[in-house]
Amino acid sequence: MSLVAAFAASHTPGITAWTEHAQPDRADRFFKGYEALKARLEASRPDLLVVITPEHWVNFFLDNMPPFCLGIGESFEGPAEDWLRIPKSAVKGAPKHARALFEAMSHEIDLSFSEEIILDHGSMIPLSLITPRMDIPVIPLFINCLTRPMPPLGRSLRMGQVLGDVVRAWPERVGLIATGGISHWPAMPEAGKINEEFDHRFLQAITTGRGEEFTRYSDDEIEAEAGPGAYEIRTWLAVAGAVPGGKGEVLAYEPIPAWATGCGIAAFHTV
Repeated sequence: MSLVAAFAASHTPGITAWTEHAQPDRADRFFKGYEALKARLEASRPDLLVVITPEHWVNFFLDNMPPFCLGIGESFEGPAEDWLRIPKSAVKGAPKHARALFEAMSHEIDLSFSEEIILDHGSMIPLSLITPRMDIPVIPLFINCLTRPMPPLGRSLRMGQVLGDVVRAWPERVGLIATGGISHWPAMPEAGKINEEFDHRFLQAITTGRGEEFTRYSDDEIEAEAGPGAYEIRTWLAVAGAVPGGKGEVLAYEPIPAWATGCGIAAFHTV
C-alpha cells in the first residue's frame, strides 16, 4: 500500500500570525498535536504529499472558480500573505505525478489544473509545521469551499475516494493532508464565535468512519450551525474518503477565539 499517511488539520492564520494572542494552555495542547502529526509524517517517509486545501481569493475569483483544481507546476511560491511570520519560499512540486493523478482521476472527477498556483496560509501554515525544511514535493489540490455554488459535500467525499484509489496503485509512498477550519465565521460580526458541539460531533464522525453522515447537510445548514468557514469540512471529508473505512483519531482539538476557529488535528489509519 503506497498511501502511507493521511491527516487533516486546521490552518487558521492566527496559528503563526498572532500565536501569542491565544490562551497559552490551549495553544500548547494544539501545537503538541501538530508535533505528533509531524512525527507521524516523518515516520511514514512519504515521497510526496498531496495537500487538499481551500481557496482564499488568491488564485481564483468569481470570473473562474473551479470546484476542484490540481497544481501541476514545477514549484509553488508561498505564502501569499506577508504577515504570516512564515518565510517566503518555493515549494517543490511533483508535475509528473500531478499530471498522472489528473489523468487517472478524470475518468470520474472533472478536475481543472494550473501550473501557476500560489500557496497561501491554507497550505503554508501546515507545511511549515510538519515539514519545515519544505523538502517533500507537494501536489496542491484545491476545493472550492469559499463561494457558492460549491461542489456538494458528497462530491468532495467521492473525490477523495477516487484520489485514494489512484495513489494506492502507485509504487511511490504518498501522504495526504487536508487543511481547513471547522466552525468559524471569518470576516463577519460573529468572528471569534466557535460551535464546540458541532466541532466535536464532526470530529467524532470523521474519525469513526461516519463522515458520510455529514454529506446530508446542505450549505445553509452548515452555515447556520458552524459558520461559512465550516464549508471547509469538504477537505476533511475528502481525506477521510481516501482512506478505506475512514477511521482515525483526533490528535488535538481546542476552541481558540483569538484565532477565530475551532482548531482540530486528526490522523487517519491507512493500514
